[in-house]
Amino acid sequence: MSSSALQVANEQRRRLYHEADVVVVGAGVFGCAVAFALAKQGRSVLLLERWLKEPDRIVGELLQPGGVSALEKLGLSHCLEDIDSIVVKGYGVVYHGTEVRIPYPENAGGTLEGGIYESANEKSSKPEGRSFHHGRFIGQLRKACASQPNITLVETEATDTIMSTHNPQVLGVESRTVNPTTGEKEQDYYFGKLTIIADGYASKFRKQYIHRAPVVKSKFYALELIDCPMPIPNYGIVVIGDAEPVLLYQIGTHETRALIDIPEGLPTASPAVGGVRAHIRNVVLPSLPKQVQPCFEKALEDGKIPRSMPNSWLPPTTQAQKGIVLLGDAMNMRHPLTGGGMTVAFNDVVLLSTLLSPERIPDLGDTAAIRRAMREFHWKRKGLSSIINILAQALYSLFAANDDQLKALQKGCFAYFQKGGNCIDGPVGLLAGITRQPLVLFYHFFSVAILSIWIVIQETVGGLFGLWKLPIAIWESFMIFYKACVVIFPYIFSEVWA
Repeated sequence: MSSSALQVANEQRRRLYHEADVVVVGAGVFGCAVAFALAKQGRSVLLLERWLKEPDRIVGELLQPGGVSALEKLGLSHCLEDIDSIVVKGYGVVYHGTEVRIPYPENAGGTLEGGIYESANEKSSKPEGRSFHHGRFIGQLRKACASQPNITLVETEATDTIMSTHNPQVLGVESRTVNPTTGEKEQDYYFGKLTIIADGYASKFRKQYIHRAPVVKSKFYALELIDCPMPIPNYGIVVIGDAEPVLLYQIGTHETRALIDIPEGLPTASPAVGGVRAHIRNVVLPSLPKQVQPCFEKALEDGKIPRSMPNSWLPPTTQAQKGIVLLGDAMNMRHPLTGGGMTVAFNDVVLLSTLLSPERIPDLGDTAAIRRAMREFHWKRKGLSSIINILAQALYSLFAANDDQLKALQKGCFAYFQKGGNCIDGPVGLLAGITRQPLVLFYHFFSVAILSIWIVIQETVGGLFGLWKLPIAIWESFMIFYKACVVIFPYIFSEVWA
């Protein structure tokens, strides 16, 4: 059978019998990308999404250079065009009114063909990220999938998995689809040799297949600022002041996103003192750069509580179930402060599509081959995902410092950035998804800890007449180093043991 005839036969099989090589649940960032990648390899794909209208979300709006590179490898870089996306050249940190610029490093290196793990510097041009309206970007990804002849995109709500009656293997999913004639939802069924669940942070299938729940300690409350003068144009800005961190980045020519971190149980955000809006107005607003404050205040004028999203931490899990895998945010999440989620997702798809290629696994119904591929996937992805996961959690701990030791580490971190050179190129290379060596993260984190200790010793002892305070400085130094270990090692262990 010719390839064109096979495409037609597979399309009929998907449309009439709801059967395909792969069923993907969730047409979001990961779901669209993996459906497109597998379809390009000749696989027949059913892509299921409960709601095909343009989503309106407040995260998934910043793509790091490592994610842009992965998107190019997937053949989806055109999805960044015609959505009024903004070029991102690096990060800026505003620490109690003092700013430092952290551009993405020049000659930063790319990704390996067919894989994603490399630290060699091969690119001569400076890498760039992109920021955008999430819904517009998802619309472009879905459009790309809809135009791929090996994909059938269906609006239906997946409700459960279909299990084989002969062995513990998933055969597909049950769903509820709106009958266009009656407008009522009716039971439906979709079958695939492999089912990929990518239904996002609020996955309804997670409890069934992963025995871990996301840990949520704070939320991001979002405002959209109009025509806001940015402290550093084309940079993502982290503002650190007396309040928890605030993240600022443009998402369009006229729109800037402000994400305000508010931990659970924060006294200044309790209903008794005016709630979230009062906290934002009284505590957060004064800590922002002066040029941002008028637009920020105007965005608060509607009188509504800003929309929010939970900041979740979910370590990755290696899965062994037959016929199904959970991936994307359904399987692994980190704090969105560093904007690394989509970069992890697209690089995961690059790796997964390589491991599941027809040359390696001709039949996706071969559960033993799929299990071997997934073991390899979970090990190889650590070169990037573990860095971004650990970095996101560790930086959030420092930037949202709530005790003396964390505040000392926060101050040391900013002083480290002020040194420039490798003290900014190294950390931002990790954050950007460019540098893929976990030991580099370990080196820079403890370099910050040592600098923090040195600053505390200088401030405590001062000159010769302050030597009597040396025992105090030594004790404080020990506590700072201990706190640094407490911050980073639990996340390292969670990645190693995953």
